[in-house]
Amino acid sequence: MSDDQPFRQDTILILDFGSQYTQLIARRVREAKVYCEIIPFNADLAPYADRNVRGYILSGGPSSLKEPGAPRLDDSFYDSGTPILGICYGMQLLADRFGGELMQSESREYGRAHLEVTDDRGLLSGIPHRSQVWMSHGDSIVRLPDSFSVIGSSDSLEVAAIAAHERRLYGLQFHPEVHHTEEGRSILGNFLFDICGLKGDWTTEVFIDSAIRSIRAQVGDSRVLLAISGGVDSTVAAMLLSKAIGDNLHAVFVDNGVLRKNEFTDVVAMLSKLGINFHPVDASAKFLGRLAGVSDPEQKRKIIGSTFIDVFEEEAEKIGGVGFLAQGTLYPDVIESVSFKGPAATIKSHHNVGGLKERMKLKLVEPLRELFKDEVRTLGRALGLQDEFIRRHPFPGPGLAVRILGEVTRERCRLLGEVDAIFIEELHHSGIYDDIWQAFAVLLPVKAVGVMGDERTYENVVALRAVTSVDAMTADWARIDYDILAHVSNRIIRDVKGVNRVTYDISSKPPATIEWE
Repeated sequence: MSDDQPFRQDTILILDFGSQYTQLIARRVREAKVYCEIIPFNADLAPYADRNVRGYILSGGPSSLKEPGAPRLDDSFYDSGTPILGICYGMQLLADRFGGELMQSESREYGRAHLEVTDDRGLLSGIPHRSQVWMSHGDSIVRLPDSFSVIGSSDSLEVAAIAAHERRLYGLQFHPEVHHTEEGRSILGNFLFDICGLKGDWTTEVFIDSAIRSIRAQVGDSRVLLAISGGVDSTVAAMLLSKAIGDNLHAVFVDNGVLRKNEFTDVVAMLSKLGINFHPVDASAKFLGRLAGVSDPEQKRKIIGSTFIDVFEEEAEKIGGVGFLAQGTLYPDVIESVSFKGPAATIKSHHNVGGLKERMKLKLVEPLRELFKDEVRTLGRALGLQDEFIRRHPFPGPGLAVRILGEVTRERCRLLGEVDAIFIEELHHSGIYDDIWQAFAVLLPVKAVGVMGDERTYENVVALRAVTSVDAMTADWARIDYDILAHVSNRIIRDVKGVNRVTYDISSKPPATIEWE
């Protein structure tokens, strides 16, 4: 393929109706080496008209079609001839559209069930006659629409899976994407490969080739300023951009005043090894000045995002000929900043996505915005990045500002930086740092009574957070050995003046987020 030919990757579009499992559907599709995107159910599909959309997956969701205002798709959507798989609420949409009848239950069926395959063609081809699945639904189909047939039942549900084979329309009342559905990957594989005709050819090499073409087509001969932090996302973005545009890349690393202890000097030393145009900038006074007196987490994120842009635009003026700003934005950043219900339901404004000024002088380049974190790490290895970058725990752009609950000051940053450094150091010493997805400390806006020596103290409380995850869309708290936690706590209270109490966060995501703000 020559450089001037457009790259068109076969795509599955996942229409999101608000299910807590929507991102997991995307993970399973990606694991099958098929490219997919999640879009709100009410998104305009016109921009995808020139894409190779080979199939649609309709996610589950909390709504009931028996209630007024329940989310629906235009009738014409179902007439495209493109295969559709409806999951849970998505299956009920199919039934409702084609004349089936639903019954609203007073209580939801939630948990393990057993699927009995009654038609092993198409979607359930090769699936054992009986296997475990995971149910989560309220409404049920009590009358099938014309041209649909039951292809699977459960112990408590006669209509657990449906198909209109000739139209290539399929529905599942259970969730094939979750671990508890034993044959879930095989069922999704049947849809992707046998029904949609996909080849499973979306590989790292294919992504690199398409990304380089896309970057070159977007930026031309212009210089690109990359916001680099030393984390895996922006560093992989640097490697990819360097491969695409060479010396036209200029990476700017900003000390925003809310970095971890010694982060600025450590990252400068690391990034200097990459062989790219590299510009370290100390703008800590500017950031901390704008954050003074601000406690609201969304406001903090937006201030930091806006200030970053100001600094980058200033640096672009110094470099000259810069027309684009590049960021290491990932797919979870995009998903969490765009809700299917609209802006009011956004989980948080990501610093890369929701904190940008409405009018920027620089145009945006985000070469990784299609990828999950584990895919970025795989990409980094393929590009030759060393493990010191690949293995680093994620660190948010707003840094300690979203780990300091309440006002951000230089002294509070110093205190939290000392606590965080002890925690990370001990994880390395104990040999478990690489087993943990992300670990950090949080400074709480409360003080507690303590006793040190013979004196009463009234000092700060800190929380330690460590999670295991694959892509940050879901996470579980890390089961760190009690002796390690006790040693960390003792060191913090002994060595960091101003802290007399240490807690450990045992919340999973969902319902909590990984970061506290």
